[in-house]
Amino acid sequence: MNEDLEYIKKHVKDKEIRKRVESIQKKLDALSQKSGLRLLAKGKRVQKALRTVLYEEDLVQLQVELIKLQNWVFENKKRVLIIFEGRDAAGKGGAIKRFTERLNPRRYRVVALPKPSDVEAGQFYFQRYFAHLPNPGEIVFFDRSWYNRAIVEPAFGFCSDEQYEKFMQEVPEIEHALIDDGIIIIKFWFSISKEEQQKRFKERELNPLKQWKLSPVDKEAQKMWDRITYFKEEMFSRTHTTFSPWIIVKSNDKKSARLESIRYVLSHIPYEGKEDAKINLHPDPDIVQRYHRKSKQID
Repeated sequence: MNEDLEYIKKHVKDKEIRKRVESIQKKLDALSQKSGLRLLAKGKRVQKALRTVLYEEDLVQLQVELIKLQNWVFENKKRVLIIFEGRDAAGKGGAIKRFTERLNPRRYRVVALPKPSDVEAGQFYFQRYFAHLPNPGEIVFFDRSWYNRAIVEPAFGFCSDEQYEKFMQEVPEIEHALIDDGIIIIKFWFSISKEEQQKRFKERELNPLKQWKLSPVDKEAQKMWDRITYFKEEMFSRTHTTFSPWIIVKSNDKKSARLESIRYVLSHIPYEGKEDAKINLHPDPDIVQRYHRKSKQID
């Protein structure tokens, strides 16, 4: 088969046909790898097996670039904060795992804070988050952040109207101060449709390895969809700024969301060695885009 394809590439002058032949050859090469053959042996459909293999290849190449970025951050004493927000089951945790699984564990942290203690509840709201800001040479990933007070807390009645309004007024100024101090902040919102969220909740209920992910708040998420939507739109309207914009990641397709969010970070930060990348670092604008009031949203 490969010999036939090589023959066509050599003797056919039509650029479109040559392009298609090269695409077919790439797919065949991918399926002939151990991972592709293993998936086919398990009974996976050809298209699904091919998509998985190509996803894994792209992920590894992007993770190589993330290591280069991490080295640049460490060597230049930069501070990077990446915030992951989104509805329950939107894929935030899975994306963070792919960001971090090949990084040097001594040079990054994942922060997922529990419900505040009685003492923390009486503190300046941002205080417990400030304790986890990145140190020089470090990347910090927030799996949910201070934006709990923008959506979850008001939607479920966990804060007062006064606390909510105070937060909404303060957060743009605080983020501006952090950026002025040299912290690179990226704010992701993982966007998922109501139907896809319901599907993922059902998968968690049936899978004993994922049941721990379901919380009482999660179980109310579908009922509270419209109320959460209201607070989400308020958050975007009042905290999306030129210096700290919201980046929307369409995450109904988990694999695409992971790859394109990584691409966004790599494209956004000017690390050394970027020009030598063996993979496209430009995120797909149909999947990752800056928030805009007129942009069509799936959630």
